[in-house]
Amino acid sequence: MLIAQITDIHLGFEPDSPGEFNRQRLDRTLAHLAALNPLPAMLLLTGDLIDRGDIDSYRRLREALEDFPAPWHMALGNHDDRANFAEVFPEHEWADGFLQYELRTDPMRLLVLDTLEVGRHGGGFCDTRARWLTERLDEDADTPTIIVQHHPPFECGIPWMNTVPEEPWVKRLGACLKDRDNVHTMVCGHIHRASASTWQGLEVVTTPSTAPQVALEFAEIDTEVPDQRPLIVADPPAYALHFWNGRELVTHWDTAEDRTVLARYDQNLQSMIAHMFEERPGA
Repeated sequence: MLIAQITDIHLGFEPDSPGEFNRQRLDRTLAHLAALNPLPAMLLLTGDLIDRGDIDSYRRLREALEDFPAPWHMALGNHDDRANFAEVFPEHEWADGFLQYELRTDPMRLLVLDTLEVGRHGGGFCDTRARWLTERLDEDADTPTIIVQHHPPFECGIPWMNTVPEEPWVKRLGACLKDRDNVHTMVCGHIHRASASTWQGLEVVTTPSTAPQVALEFAEIDTEVPDQRPLIVADPPAYALHFWNGRELVTHWDTAEDRTVLARYDQNLQSMIAHMFEERPGA
């Protein structure tokens, strides 16, 4: 099974621009994904769908997705607005006022969590959300499960984007997921970069943005002294492909840009490819 993920779209960053930069980047990424063979079974959009919480930007997002040839499912990030999202995307499921729901797709399931905390740049995960997650995990302790949310719970090292272990929401989420042997991976956004970590024994990956990316800068930051460091860079729009091979979830990251092809599968390379397959057990 192949699952595509895009994140941190930030539509509406230029609210009055008909040719908005972030919309162009989104359209390029969607066109790239729609042309894949095989086509992903679904598309996950993991938060910061729009930039200012406005309803018009959600409408433009729906317009952009209208012709995408696979089902799409969303999570919310810190730039999103629950009420405006719900008006434009009424088909999504809610649990106690939060955008949390289960996706079943044989032979696995995905649990989509809502880490939006109004007024915070960082994440949130209250007792109500934790109770829903615990109930879903208790219902099924066997099916391979992927957690989908916007905010990663680990400390990424980029000072202004860090989540720290002492944050209450991180501890609450960690308590829900402790010793859950069937939870394989957590996929997130928010960092605007590809990153991977092991958190409480769970693999967590983040996907780069379709909007511009966060600069990779680990130097300590002084909130009182602007030092002119780069914060956002115009790297290409990006996405992830999560491949379930029947045992593990394997994540690949790529960008939606044109490339120069240096080798193709032609007669000159046919024997090499055939030999690689012959090496495998059962060939």
